[in-house]
Amino acid sequence: MGTLQEWECSQDDAAWRGIYLHLDSLNCGWGKLDEIRRHVLNFRKSGKFIIGYVPTCGVKEYYIGCACEELYAPPTAYVELYGLLVQSSFFGGVLEKIGIEAQVQQIGKYKAAGEPLTRKSMSDEQREMLTALLENIYTNWIDKISLAKGRKKEEIENFVNQGEYQIERMKEEGLITDIKYEDEVMSLLKKRMGIPSTNVLPTVDYRKYCIVRKKTLGLAGFKDKIAIIRASGSITRTQGRFRSPTSRIIADQFIQKIRSIRESKKYKAVIIRIDSTGGEALASDLMWREIKVLAAQIPVVASMSDVAASGGYYMAMAADTIVAENLTLTGSIGVVSAKINLGKLYESIGFNREIISRGKYAEYSAAEHRPYRADEAELFAKKAQALYKQFRDKAAFSRSMTVDEMEKVAQGRVWMGNDAVSLGLIDAIGGLSRAVAIAKERANIPQDKQVTLVELSRPSISPVELLQEMGNTMMEADEAVKDLMHEMATSDEIQARMDGSLFEKLAGSSAAQSTLTLIRDCLRSL
Repeated sequence: MGTLQEWECSQDDAAWRGIYLHLDSLNCGWGKLDEIRRHVLNFRKSGKFIIGYVPTCGVKEYYIGCACEELYAPPTAYVELYGLLVQSSFFGGVLEKIGIEAQVQQIGKYKAAGEPLTRKSMSDEQREMLTALLENIYTNWIDKISLAKGRKKEEIENFVNQGEYQIERMKEEGLITDIKYEDEVMSLLKKRMGIPSTNVLPTVDYRKYCIVRKKTLGLAGFKDKIAIIRASGSITRTQGRFRSPTSRIIADQFIQKIRSIRESKKYKAVIIRIDSTGGEALASDLMWREIKVLAAQIPVVASMSDVAASGGYYMAMAADTIVAENLTLTGSIGVVSAKINLGKLYESIGFNREIISRGKYAEYSAAEHRPYRADEAELFAKKAQALYKQFRDKAAFSRSMTVDEMEKVAQGRVWMGNDAVSLGLIDAIGGLSRAVAIAKERANIPQDKQVTLVELSRPSISPVELLQEMGNTMMEADEAVKDLMHEMATSDEIQARMDGSLFEKLAGSSAAQSTLTLIRDCLRSL
């Protein structure tokens, strides 16, 4: 969809006559959708046209499409405006069948990230929280669609509940402009722009537009600079042996960027763009400290995208100001720690592990073949409680709240941005453009004065590194089990996670994949 700068530049670029949006199978979250939709509406104010096309008309595609001046769909378009749902998978019964026991410390009654390992169904607290989140998103969707189409909310909701699947019904209801194939839409655009039908429609793909030199577009060369650091994915302290195929926040690399900004003295402010459900507690805390130190020197604004919860919120709360979208998922101030006992599984497959140790708690993080002893379980619980207290108290300090006030909104609960702002967890509603405006204000830069936004990109992967990683995809089962147990048994590795299966955290690791394959094969043998 392009970046903030390209969207805004396109409004002023005289070479642009309009935008054609091909919307198909959007898989981003609701925070990004809200921001994109707002840019579409702002672009329309420029007087230039913006035309949408939806071959797959689902709730997300239509959320953006209905904001366009005109919206078209092919005769065979998939119409899937059936509503919204949220779901959670539970492995408790599966693990029980194959001889795996999960011991979980869940601090915060809404901190449900460990429930998939221990339960067979959703807890009342998780159901309450997820229902509230779903209702918030669904109500917002109905409100925005009804406003865009000038219809009553009841009419939009009735259409959803009718289970319509034919695009003709959307045209009859005035929910799209017309039914046309894409080549016919191109012909309409030519006519609108006064271009002969035999000529090629002059277009620039947004990917090409995004790589045009910023100075050429008038987006760089200004004296005042604001740095932007993007922090996306699960949080970990170091790169580790395996580079995840998914986006990750590596604390060591992030801290280097923060320190380089602090030492350079050339930036007036910093915006940290966060899109993370959390991860390792220690990594989150180390980044919190570095952000806090930087914020004492220059203004720092946290801009939340789809989600900045648990460890993601931990990072954000160090900033001077936190900005989020109405539908950003945030909060989740809680702790979940897990230890896996594979004793019965080992016995069933004929595997054995023996440990010789010295020191009362030497086997605390290593003995995956048995449950915790009573004294180990007590240590396990105390560590989780201490981590929660540290997280909650630091959140209270960062947000200028009392501990009791923070406790009421913590407890591991996930909030939407529009609730979080009223609860004091964030400061303002908006996207990256709002964050830039706030950064300029705090840096005493006039709003009408142009600034250069400097993105500090993460290091790229060299071909040699890529080949090395490809060669490390196969692991011995014994090594895989050890790595998985280290992840699951060490509380500070998993405590700062938002709700979801803990297996998802490990899905990018070759070791985890090998272990999950082992579990799958055991299931097949039952």
